[in-house]
This record gives sequence, structure tokens and C-alpha cells, in this order.
Amino acid sequence: MTIIKRCTSAEQAGWLALRMALWPAESSEHLPEMQDNCAQPERYAQFLAYSDAGEAQGLVEIALRSDYVNGTDSSPVGFLEGLYVAPGFRKQGIARLLVDKAQQWAREQGCRELASDALLDNTASQAMHLALGFEETERVVYFRKPL
Repeated sequence: MTIIKRCTSAEQAGWLALRMALWPAESSEHLPEMQDNCAQPERYAQFLAYSDAGEAQGLVEIALRSDYVNGTDSSPVGFLEGLYVAPGFRKQGIARLLVDKAQQWAREQGCRELASDALLDNTASQAMHLALGFEETERVVYFRKPL
């Protein structure tokens, strides 16, 4: 059985390891971001899935966004900042449990929509989003110009 727990401390077992697996290039930014997220529980929530034995299986991080969120019609919007299930635990419904928990939190914050994104070449993530009930709203290419 999988247990979903809210992260309230950057030291919560398994959170850092799962974040590093999801975003390996950002290793120096993890702990400050985790501490910041925990310090603003009205704006950020993070939940971990654990096995009965206490092994961290996956995570979801959600934020309230009040700025424009592509493809949405309301504000604020619950935005999935990250969703990750460790390879050994995939295809067991853990992502759905995590997203269900994130949806519940977003509703409690007054949101009417949940949004997310995926890179254009990450077709596995796109398929997972569709399987979890998301609908694709648009595709965007971002640009920048140094000044």
C-alpha cells in the first residue's frame, strides 16, 4: 500500500533524492528551494509517496500561480511544478495518487484548474499527463535575447 505524506521540512526522508533524480542539473538549488517551499505553505505544497516499509516512491510539487498560466481561464491556478515516480515503482498508480492529492490541495486553495507542462520531446511525460486526465492546450517555443 502507498501512503501519501505532505513534506513540511527540507529534511523529510526521500524528498531530496527524488528531486535530484527529477532535476539532476539543478543540484545546488534543491535545498534552498525546498526550504523556501516549506516556508510558504499557503503558496507551495509538496507530497511524497511512501511504501509500507517507508521507502520514498515518488513526489509531486505544486504551486499556486496567479500570473498568466498558458491554456488556463482562471486565477489562481494550481501548477504541477514537478511530478516524479522512481523507476521501480512506475505503472502502479502512484502518479495518479500524487496528482489526486495535488488536486485536493489546489481545490482547498480555491483553484478551479490544475495546469502542468512538459518538454516537447518528452513524449512519456505527455502521455502520462493525458492518462491522468489533462488535456493539451497549446505548444510554445520560448525565446530570449541578451541585453
